[in-house]
Amino acid sequence: MSTILIIFCVLAAITLATAFLAIFSRNPIHSALYLVICFFSIAGHYLLLNSQFLAIVHVIVYSGAIMILFLFTIMLMNLNKENEVHKPRITRLGAIVSFGLICVVLILVFINSKPIVGEYITTGDDYQSIKVLGKVLLNEYMVPFEFASILLLVAMIGTVLLSKKEKTEK
Repeated sequence: MSTILIIFCVLAAITLATAFLAIFSRNPIHSALYLVICFFSIAGHYLLLNSQFLAIVHVIVYSGAIMILFLFTIMLMNLNKENEVHKPRITRLGAIVSFGLICVVLILVFINSKPIVGEYITTGDDYQSIKVLGKVLLNEYMVPFEFASILLLVAMIGTVLLSKKEKTEK
């Protein structure tokens, strides 16, 4: 076995294990930490695919910024087992059915997908180059890029408004 295959198998095992631990852990802080480890192992997969820029951005955005927001949200919600409301069986059944339907749809999409053959493959542009990536993002994908920035701004404002405590009158 080659070294790259061994590294891939180890990273895949770490990714799957930490993803399952993030889902099944009862402590929300532990779940968030397992998710950070999962994000770092996914960044390792990007490095194996020779996509250094994407790996660094993934670590900065997901492992850095988004996980900090998750931790602040968990701390603001003050999740305790004593206060946790048990969900009715119909809610659990609905979650299981929706998960199954999403899995079926994703499997059908992957089965019916075809390889991408288009202008980006034939042009020979190096999309690892930040110059080429900047041109693509700010020319062809300008509107979705701006929508993403507005969505992040709205999420930040919503977080600030949710974290404000209301004044109680005595």
